[in-house]
Amino acid sequence: MTNEQNIDFVLRTVEERDIRFIRLWFTDVLGNLKSFSISPEDLEEAFEEGIGFDGSSVDGFAPLEESDMLAFPDSETFQILPWRPEESGVARIFCDIKTPAGEAFAGDPRAALERVFRSADERGYVMNVGPEIEYFYFSDDKVPVPLDEAGYFDLTPFDSARDLRRDTVLTLEQMSIPVEYSYHAVAPSQNGLSLRFSEAVSCADNIMTARLVVKQTAFAHDMYASFMPKPLVGVAGSAMFMHQSLFDHDGNNVFWGADDTPDDCHLSETARQYVAGLLKYAPEYTLVTNPTVNSYKRLVPNGEVPCYATWGRKNRSALVRVPMYKPGKHLSCRVELRSPDPTCNPYLAMAATLAAGMAGIEEGLKLPEEYCGGDASQGDAVRLPRNLGEAIQAFESSDLMREALGEHIFDFLLQEKRHEWEDYSTTVTDWECEHYYAGF
Repeated sequence: MTNEQNIDFVLRTVEERDIRFIRLWFTDVLGNLKSFSISPEDLEEAFEEGIGFDGSSVDGFAPLEESDMLAFPDSETFQILPWRPEESGVARIFCDIKTPAGEAFAGDPRAALERVFRSADERGYVMNVGPEIEYFYFSDDKVPVPLDEAGYFDLTPFDSARDLRRDTVLTLEQMSIPVEYSYHAVAPSQNGLSLRFSEAVSCADNIMTARLVVKQTAFAHDMYASFMPKPLVGVAGSAMFMHQSLFDHDGNNVFWGADDTPDDCHLSETARQYVAGLLKYAPEYTLVTNPTVNSYKRLVPNGEVPCYATWGRKNRSALVRVPMYKPGKHLSCRVELRSPDPTCNPYLAMAATLAAGMAGIEEGLKLPEEYCGGDASQGDAVRLPRNLGEAIQAFESSDLMREALGEHIFDFLLQEKRHEWEDYSTTVTDWECEHYYAGF
């Protein structure tokens, strides 16, 4: 449908379904979901002229002297919220943020991804992403105490989250977000959702929706869902694996290579260059994919998470893995980026990693040898940042990230993450008191 047809469909649906509240959604630079409601009487005007709001109160948006912002609803993202009453119902629409002059706002993460996506599209590539999101269920938001002792894919009476996963999947499907599978993950009380592939911007919208639905469903069951990467000591942390592939405008998967490709992984030369770009620029985009102090408590050598910029097929400690689930099926050929965690802003994470992969293609980078296990520190692989401070340093010197994200977002992230790192570095922890207080 054309944009006008989409708008007509939305306006007709709002009237026929008795929708009384339209929630306009967008994210701040740090990835927090923002929302305000308008009445259906104002929706047509919103499509045409946008709805004004104070951008100075949103993290990473505009200073007081430039605070006027406009939210323009994207009619293709209209969905009714199934957990709200059907009578006088509620719907949501993602928005593009613009200035009063009608220009895309430089601090809008969705616009940053759309800009990088369009750049790839002009070169003949369409980015598809299938995310796999992990998270924990706890009894409340005060202390993270596991609710079960189940493990990966366990089917036991001790899995406390079966009904929550079921209700979460049904809610997402009501919102036209198909779930490939849901499961109990490795750690106690840890769960996961794998969403089906979609184009990058739609995928980021789906991730933002899924995170809210997970929390909303948990709340309805008197439980609490946390996307903190490492809430518990001694067990696996939560990731947000990103399965990526590039298609051409005819719907062909350009990552697929012939049967006689080196190492039999069926990656085309384009795919190899893309992966080489992900490896080369990994230290520079890690601040975006792993944006918190806690993110680096997960990225430790344990054989399951990446600590070096490597690639492989069977090794899950590689940064980029080439899944071999369906050999010979062209459309399934993809690469899995294993470093991101669910606290990242998905719009920025996809923009940064797509820019890295496209740089690999444009520079004609050569893919290094496959990492098959062992001590990666003994080879030529680059070590990923060990903490937020190292990630900030690598990000700060990156011309690619500055170009991909834009000056506004780049500078704000640097400023905010420096403050976060300084605040953490000067905080006295329980571990320090336990080890040093009575010993000196």
